[in-house]
Amino acid sequence: MKYSILSLILIFLISCTNSPVKKNKSSYIPYKSSGFALVYKSNLHQNEKFYKKINNDKFEIGHNLLPKNSIVKITNPLNMKSIELKVTKKIKFSPFYKILISQKVADKLELNREMPFVEVTERKKNKSFVAKVATTHSEEKKVENKAPITKVKIDNISINKKASIKKNKKFSIIVGVFYSEISTNELKEILERGYVAQGSLVIKKLGKNKFMLSSKPYISINTLKNLYFGLNKYGFDDLEIKQHD
Repeated sequence: MKYSILSLILIFLISCTNSPVKKNKSSYIPYKSSGFALVYKSNLHQNEKFYKKINNDKFEIGHNLLPKNSIVKITNPLNMKSIELKVTKKIKFSPFYKILISQKVADKLELNREMPFVEVTERKKNKSFVAKVATTHSEEKKVENKAPITKVKIDNISINKKASIKKNKKFSIIVGVFYSEISTNELKEILERGYVAQGSLVIKKLGKNKFMLSSKPYISINTLKNLYFGLNKYGFDDLEIKQHD
């Protein structure tokens, strides 16, 4: 039995617990996502097919969804270093990446260049905004103190431990969270038939009538890219990527 794209869309919209909300003045939901940053290089104009440049010697960022001058907080969850910046340019680039950043931003966050995983959160605008490297706020400190010791601070570990962390980190692509187990299984079957490899997706029960469909955890960024593009062809945009401890 073949499934139409329309049937998939209906399954997704009816049973997904986090269906998108139409953006207007009264119900605007700030952008928030996690995934990989695209660190700017001059040869990206050929590989990523975009034509606007950013300055690697400055704190500059580009986004493919947020308009120019939007304020975003970018966090490296490995060391909890963060920076708040205005979007320098709205730029089209591969949907696999969550944000385009200059080399200077990557250096400030001490990102792993092979797996530059970040959390991106849109911030409320204020008149006196100045680009800043965020220190840990008092509220964030409370959370950090209560959190289990899985968030290792970069400046407290040796080079050997850094290498170990790089090697062992795994990531999953979150397709969605659904109310219906039947719909979740049907969607998994549809996607594995035509757009992603058999056995690459898994279902996790989060609670009563709450089921998450995601990819298996992978170490390779290329494997994640291939999965992401397969899902993207079927109409899934801006999928969140989860980092496993």
